[in-house]
Amino acid sequence: MKTQSKFRDVNCLGVEKTRSIKRMLACLGFVMLWSMNVVSAQEEQGGHEYSAFRIGAHLKNMHLWHGSVVHPGAVIATSLEYNSRDSKFTFGLWVGASFSTIDVEHKNTGENQSAYYKELSIYTKYRFSDRFFVEAVSHNNYTGVEERGDALHYFSYDKTQGYNFVDVGFGYHLTPNTLLYLATIVGGGSGDYEVQEDGGLISSWTHYFEVSSKIWKHQNSSLSVFVGGAWSFITDKTFYTEDAGNIVNVGATFSKDVSIINYKLPVEVTAMWNPEQEKAVLQFAVTIL
Repeated sequence: MKTQSKFRDVNCLGVEKTRSIKRMLACLGFVMLWSMNVVSAQEEQGGHEYSAFRIGAHLKNMHLWHGSVVHPGAVIATSLEYNSRDSKFTFGLWVGASFSTIDVEHKNTGENQSAYYKELSIYTKYRFSDRFFVEAVSHNNYTGVEERGDALHYFSYDKTQGYNFVDVGFGYHLTPNTLLYLATIVGGGSGDYEVQEDGGLISSWTHYFEVSSKIWKHQNSSLSVFVGGAWSFITDKTFYTEDAGNIVNVGATFSKDVSIINYKLPVEVTAMWNPEQEKAVLQFAVTIL
């Protein structure tokens, strides 16, 4: 019986290994086929070479998002995205990592643990016209997950897990310089809920609305202003506020291309004030790629 069990285990392992190899080959085949189509699309179009893939890299003294300081220290952010030939469809990955740590309390011991900021988010956008677009972003910020004593599951969207949630956003350009943007948290949660008296959790489905406009431009410099607020039709608490809807993001961004020899280095300085948190900060960002 032990021998038969051993052979049965080996056989199961062999079958599972074969299945894994088949899945891997199928994935590789799909990637190769897709890559061949992308490579064949590198053609001259309108006097410009179409490039399906783009990469980006930014250095920041801190990382801001919708009025929140995601990480208070220096961060490097990189991106890799695919764009369709007609520039309507985009799919990409955004990665953020910090040079400094923050303290995270371990849920069992109560002791502080040092954790680096780590995020790998997935986003996609479709532009219906020059004025209107829709996008979806899976925010996967797993800073301090293991340090606080939780198991790390990258594709987990558990409501109380504290990371991973999905935003669906709509943007409309009133003018080429003025954008109206509405985003709603639709999946995951990551704190986007309110605790009821019976201990149950009810999702807030938080909405975030922002108006931004470029109000000044001269040569290679420009100044934009923005104001954003958050609310929920279901709960008093929102993802961005504690008691009720409120203005959470007010500020201005000054952009300038700094010439270094024959290279133009885009630089941005953002002054942000969050009335809800009574917090004001200044973010400095440099685009490397």
